[in-house]
Amino acid sequence: MSIGDPLRGVSIVGIGQIPVEKKSEKSLKEMGAEVVKLAMADAGVDRVDALFAGNMLADELQGQKHVGTLIASEVGLRGIEALQVRAATATGAAALRMAYFAVASGEAQLAVAVGVEKMSDGVATPALAKALDAKTETARGITLLSQNARLMQMYIDQYKVTVDDFNNFPLTAHRNARSNPNALYKDKKVFESLIRNSPVISPPLRLYDASPICDGAAAVVLTRSNEARAYTDHPVRILSSSVATDWFRVDDRADPLDLFAAAQSAHNAFRKANVHRNDIDLFEVHDAFSIMACLLLEAVGFANRGEGWRLAAENKISLRGPLPIATFGGLKARGHPIGATALYQTCEIVLQLTERAGRNQVKNAKLALLQSVGGAASTVITHIFGV
Repeated sequence: MSIGDPLRGVSIVGIGQIPVEKKSEKSLKEMGAEVVKLAMADAGVDRVDALFAGNMLADELQGQKHVGTLIASEVGLRGIEALQVRAATATGAAALRMAYFAVASGEAQLAVAVGVEKMSDGVATPALAKALDAKTETARGITLLSQNARLMQMYIDQYKVTVDDFNNFPLTAHRNARSNPNALYKDKKVFESLIRNSPVISPPLRLYDASPICDGAAAVVLTRSNEARAYTDHPVRILSSSVATDWFRVDDRADPLDLFAAAQSAHNAFRKANVHRNDIDLFEVHDAFSIMACLLLEAVGFANRGEGWRLAAENKISLRGPLPIATFGGLKARGHPIGATALYQTCEIVLQLTERAGRNQVKNAKLALLQSVGGAASTVITHIFGV
């Protein structure tokens, strides 16, 4: 039986998330265990067959490896399969993909994908930079921040736009975060003037063009779609999961503004799900930087090259627009605790597709797209969800 067989369809039957914080008083394992328990309780189960933990920085910042089994032990899940998964800044999506495969293949009846990160311990930026080439990029002081700043400057120069043309990306994210109780910036009112006048952190990137350092954890429970309603009356199907890669170094790409991995990953996901991009009702985009949100919109085909910024500038990405993005605040305003980010987004997609998103609800949402970017877009993971 193939993974594509309907009997091997995979659905989400439980979600768990905790508020993103600037600095959590809980330990890494406590945070991870808490959301796993919440997701299992939501699914009405006290045991799963497999646990896949997404975490990028614990060995750097907490001196902790082997995070999958650490969390499983803390939850009391002795004897199960438990593995740590990594894909740089797309780590949470990689954990989701592994849990998806475990269920789709029949290896697990119930699997949990959990993401957890405590970025507040130590200095995160040098550790994040290790997602780049150690000898030719990191050794020269290049970071993910500086690479995205470089992409933004290239875009501005090539398409004759200004940095203020990107303002509505962070503005939309912060507006949506205001009604998300789990968002880091739920209490912060942000206006365009604040964005326009915010400090430049790596020219031309300003403070509001980049996601924050933060702590957080989220988890989802997966099972076979043909058994999902035994656990919940509002399951959400994972219609497809796809990953693609680009040349690792930005300098090796003929056109750095062409996110090949994002385009390839999206194309494969649409094909597997038999979905057209025009069918998508909302897009949880990897808006770690304003320029990355813009480039992903273009790579997937929602905008022509050089025109992704227009979707923001013309307010087409708002909750009431034709393509809502960052519907609960995105990476920019909900927060981007690396290993947990895609799991937060998955929880948010489940709430959207089951009409439990409250003030953040996208009207008639039936299909959702999630993209997660690893490193400088060298790895991009795409998931499509539906009800």
